[in-house]
Amino acid sequence: MSPQQVKELLLSQFEDQHVSVEGEGAKFHVTIKSDKFKGLMPVKRQQLVYGCLNDVIASGEVHAVTMSLSTES
Repeated sequence: MSPQQVKELLLSQFEDQHVSVEGEGAKFHVTIKSDKFKGLMPVKRQQLVYGCLNDVIASGEVHAVTMSLSTES
């Protein structure tokens, strides 16, 4: 899976937000700045991201994801 493919999956949930994906193979680093994270604890933020990626993680296409998640302001 390419970083662009992972980014497209994330943009389904985080459209119009800053989304950046780096990595190769099955390991990726995701950076998202989104107002959707306002008021959410870190675990809840991660759950939103994993919700977009569950299928590709379950299939093994994505093995490891590290995340940097913040709000726009």
